[in-house]
Amino acid sequence: MARYTGPKTKIARKFGKAIYGDDKSFERRKYPPGQHGPNRRRGKKSEYSMQLMEKQKAKYTYGILERQFSNMYKASTRAKGITGEVLLQLCERRLDNVVYRLGIAPSRPAARQLVSHKHVTVNGELVNIPSYQLNEGDVVAVREKSKSLNTIEESLLHRNDYEWLTWNEATKSGTFQAIPERIQIPEDIKEQLIVELYSK
Repeated sequence: MARYTGPKTKIARKFGKAIYGDDKSFERRKYPPGQHGPNRRRGKKSEYSMQLMEKQKAKYTYGILERQFSNMYKASTRAKGITGEVLLQLCERRLDNVVYRLGIAPSRPAARQLVSHKHVTVNGELVNIPSYQLNEGDVVAVREKSKSLNTIEESLLHRNDYEWLTWNEATKSGTFQAIPERIQIPEDIKEQLIVELYSK
């Protein structure tokens, strides 16, 4: 499936936030890309423009394409709970995202690659589908043969802890304890704007 492989800093500058993590280039130039970026007059954005921008930001943050994101929105409208919150929870439950959150990979694209290349197991079974939805109690682990990979070892040195995930250093495995509440999800996304956009 096609993925965005262009310059990440350009996308971050477009949204005015370092959505891909620490970025020295973004820190140097926080203004929009293009030759008129630093001096561009920023008129008042329309309601539609803000809604579209928020949807694009969510898609780029989680690395999801339009059709997949649209399907996730439809699934969130059928589920119980607040639609926008459920949408973000579905994004957080993706296997590639959990691999990233556990610190097994330094970024979501790297996590997607590890999953696709069969370096990750779920409940002891190899899973190579990045969009695989995890349930409470699922155990995500690094495959035995892959535990010595430099990428994984280096990434684990800088891992963060999240309330809905537990990590076992000895077995290099993590447990998806619970679906995170909106307040626990650190991404700066205004999900209500996405819901308003799709509701039109």
